[in-house]
Formats: sequence, C-alpha cells, structure tokens
Amino acid sequence: MTRPLLLLFCLLALLPLPAAARLAGPPEGWQHPSDARDLGQIRSSGVLRVLVNQSRNSSGEVKGQAIGVEYHRLRAFEQYLNRNAGNGRSLTLKIIPKAKDQLLGALQRGEGDLVVPGELLSARSGQDVSPSVAIRSDVPLVLVGRQGGRRYQRLEQLAGRSLALPAGSAAAEALRAVNQKLAQRKLPPILVEWVDPSLAVEDVLEMVQAGIFTLTAVEQPIAERWVKVMPKLRIERHLMLTNEGDINWFVRRDTPMLRASIDRFLKTYHNPTDQDAVFQRVYRRLYQVHYPLARADRQRLEKVRPVLQRYAEQQDFDWLALAALAYKESTMNPGARGAGGATGLMQITPAAARSVGVSNVQALDGNVQASAKYLAMLRRNFFNSAQINERERMAFTLAAYNLGPQRVQGFRAEARRRGLNPNQWFFQVERIAMEQVGMGVVSYVNAVNKYYLAYDRERYRLEPQGRVASLRK
Repeated sequence: MTRPLLLLFCLLALLPLPAAARLAGPPEGWQHPSDARDLGQIRSSGVLRVLVNQSRNSSGEVKGQAIGVEYHRLRAFEQYLNRNAGNGRSLTLKIIPKAKDQLLGALQRGEGDLVVPGELLSARSGQDVSPSVAIRSDVPLVLVGRQGGRRYQRLEQLAGRSLALPAGSAAAEALRAVNQKLAQRKLPPILVEWVDPSLAVEDVLEMVQAGIFTLTAVEQPIAERWVKVMPKLRIERHLMLTNEGDINWFVRRDTPMLRASIDRFLKTYHNPTDQDAVFQRVYRRLYQVHYPLARADRQRLEKVRPVLQRYAEQQDFDWLALAALAYKESTMNPGARGAGGATGLMQITPAAARSVGVSNVQALDGNVQASAKYLAMLRRNFFNSAQINERERMAFTLAAYNLGPQRVQGFRAEARRRGLNPNQWFFQVERIAMEQVGMGVVSYVNAVNKYYLAYDRERYRLEPQGRVASLRK
C-alpha cells in the first residue's frame, strides 16, 4: 500500500460510511418515531412485518428453499404465533429486506415490527429499541483469510494493515478497542477498507477466498458456515477481536407483548439438524470468483485494453466494466467458444450482434463493438429511468445480457408488487430472480460486479500514465 493511501486510510479507518454511499433507502431518522404496533394490533392486521438483513446469509431463499440462517427460525415463529392465536385468525410474515445498518432506523420509524439481523447488531445510544433474549451469546469476532496467505500469530502484527468490511459490520466497534491498545504501544491502527455497498458479508468472504481482499473479520458462526462451501477460506480463531456480543432479534420498547412472545419462543426453539443442507447444495454448484489480476491475467487484459477502452468510450461505459464482463465470460480469451453460438472475448451471439448492426463477431474488434452496443441498447431501452442509480443500472443491464431483458423486467414488476424496490437489483430485485429462476443470474451479476471492483481498486495500475481515468459508475 502506498504512503498516501495509508495516510488516507488512517484518517478514514473507523468512520462509518456516509448515508449517500450506502444502498438506496430512506434516511436515518430517530427524531419522529411512529406509533408502534404491539402483538394485539399485529394479530388484528394479520401481518407481522419483519425487517431482515438483506444479506443472503441471513435471509436468502432459492426456488422456495431457504438458504438464510434466519428463515427456519422465522417460519417456526410464524407457526408458534398461529398456534397461540386466541381468535383463530392466522398471521403471515411480510419479509422486508434492508441494509444491516438501516434496520434499527427502519424499526424506529415504524416500517416494520421486528428486526431479524442474523448477525451481531447493537443499538446506538438514543435508539428506543429492545433486544430479545440472546439467540447466541458471547459470539467471537474472528479474522478470516485465505489458505496459503500470510499467517499472523497476534493482532499486533496487523498494525498498519487493513481489513475489508461490509457496511454495518460489528467488527468496526471491536477494532476501536483494539486500536486503542495499539496506540498505547505506539503502533499504527488496524485499518478498515469499507467495501462497496453492493457487497454483503458473504460477498466479502468470497472475495477473500479469491485473493481480492486479504483479510476480513466476521462472526465465527458465519465464517464456519461459509467455509463449508468456500474451502479456501482460513478461519483465524486465535485472532479474535472480541467475544462479548450476542445475536438477538429487536423490537420497539413500547411493544412488551411482542417482546415477551418472542422471548418465550426463542427459549424453546432448536435449529433443525439439516438446516444448512439446502444452503450447501445450492452454493456448492455456484460459480466462485477468481483473482483476475494474476500476472497472466494482467497480460491478457493489457492486450485487449485498447479495444475495450475504445468501444467503452463510444457507448459511455467504464472500460473496466467491460473488462470485468470479458473476464467473467471468457477469462480474457478472444478465441473462446460458448454454448448457443456465443463467441469471442465477450461471448456475444451473432444474432445479438446483428440486432445492433454488427456482422463480424469473430474478430476481436467486432466482438467488443457488438457487446458494447448491445449493452448500451439494453441500458437505453429498458433501464434508463432517472430513478435507477448507475451501479444498479449496470447490474440490471448485466442481468439482461445474461437472461434477457423481458425476464428482468418481469422480476422488477414482481418486486414492485411485493413492496421491494424495483429500481434496485442488489438485494431487492435479485431476490425475485433467486426465487423464480435460481442463483444463476444472481451469481453472474455478482461475479462481474466483484471483478469490476477488483479492477477498480487497481485502476491507477491498469490505466496508462497520463490517461484521464474513466468516470466510475
């Protein structure tokens, strides 16, 4: 890491992300809480609104099968409430996904009745919320690296190095205490690289496995769950930041009946022995991202860089977004051949190329030109709304490139019907895709996004000296 970057990290290390840098959602606001609904009002409405951590680890569902750690527990709670309904009226759950660091604010504003984070989450001073009994107590926060990476024996050896963390990570608060001890020893702090808000904890773990990020810190139960499907991860159990936190659910303080019912349920609930069977089956089949900046990969990227830059500029794309797509599609191989007639660096079909007026997709130049024009056509015709930010617009465009625009528009319509944000792919519309067609298109978009973020971190090395950097999307 260069000295200017190190100094910048030192200044920003443990500051929270500004709200504008996070996933789209209403601003935090504690000043005007709405009236809470206790259990009687919830039963009368017939709906319990559950604010869930949007992480797939916490609340994912694929073709009707749960992969999120909280889904089994939530469904069991739904059955518990219905068994104990005095009026015989059934109660259903409405699942409302939010970024982890927005959950308690949404509860305070009355957007939901119950918060289910699936991770460590602490209320801030002044938040009028109440935790349930602990689901797991004294949860260790441990470091996670990659097999074959550098080994550390003590936390002090990480002084001046950085950890990649998603927004809302409980590790940030734990690092403050660790860094105070380091400061007393006149050592530099452990730094935080706050990752892009399109990444949840499982995405960061996948990028650690790929070698894109060196280290992260995560709750030990989450690390142990994901190492089953990401075997190149290495859990550093001896490098524990803290073990003083509990995993809880949360309600408003002015809902004592709901809180009592939750506590009674949690005290008797036991996870099914096969809870992770579906999770492991689904994720073991998924494409895993690789490190796209190894020496040979850099050389291949440099060979095709001029043509990527030329057509990206013509169609107003960041050239590294085209590079990320090329790496996902062909690992930068202009001679690649795929299924259904897809060909070349960008794996575009002749039919798609002809639809934008390009005939020769066998040549590198025509292949990239056709792909860039086709992507631009998808973006212009289907995802041009001013209500879609640039990150999400690119995600929708990639999903349409992979699956077809009509299917993606269908997902958006269903998301709107379900009360999800139809203008946000990550964690919102992608939930509908997971439920209807499985993880294929979701993992595709995620992989391209991760390759783009990996390239973007090294932009200054990948672009020729003196060239004005492309606008970041």
